Amino acid sequence: MQYPKDPATPPTDQPAQEAEGAHESSFANEAPQSPITEPEPFTELENLHAENAGLKERVLRTLAEMENLRRRTEREVADAKTYGVTSFAREMLTLADNLRRGLETLTPEARAAADPTIVSFIEGIELTERAFLSSLGRQGVKKIDPQGQRFDPNMHEALFEAPDTSVPNGTVVQVVETGYSIGERCLRPAKVGVSRGGPKAVQA
Repeated sequence: MQYPKDPATPPTDQPAQEAEGAHESSFANEAPQSPITEPEPFTELENLHAENAGLKERVLRTLAEMENLRRRTEREVADAKTYGVTSFAREMLTLADNLRRGLETLTPEARAAADPTIVSFIEGIELTERAFLSSLGRQGVKKIDPQGQRFDPNMHEALFEAPDTSVPNGTVVQVVETGYSIGERCLRPAKVGVSRGGPKAVQA
């Protein structure tokens, strides 16, 4: 036997309600997504300015390095031209010394009494010496003549001290061996005697 349904009790659709509630709950639990923000125009412009300044600094630094390299190369080339013959010139100084010693052994009296042929020979040696020194001069080699000058340890080599109160202390009073320079450098120091006992030398 079937009993009629109670008309006072409304029919319920429970599964549908539960599904709808679950669906709403899932949307409620989702975290809100943050909107995608684009970079500010001013910030992007500042970044471009900073990048441009960095590139400019690198270019300027590179140009400065290239200029320093150019100057250093020019200086090295000039030094090579001036001082490239230093070793050869120093070896040739022995020849200049021997020519000068040979001429100095002949006294004026002996030269005056010498045969004309001998005199011509001596003149030929003198001419050779002048031509040789002229060749050295074209290479930047010059004689150092420190007689009467203040002693310079960069260009002179003191062999002895001589008592002399007539000149300032430290004055070159005798040149024992001629010195030579090349460019602004000393090729061979002049060997000298230096005064001692005179007044103090005035600083230049």
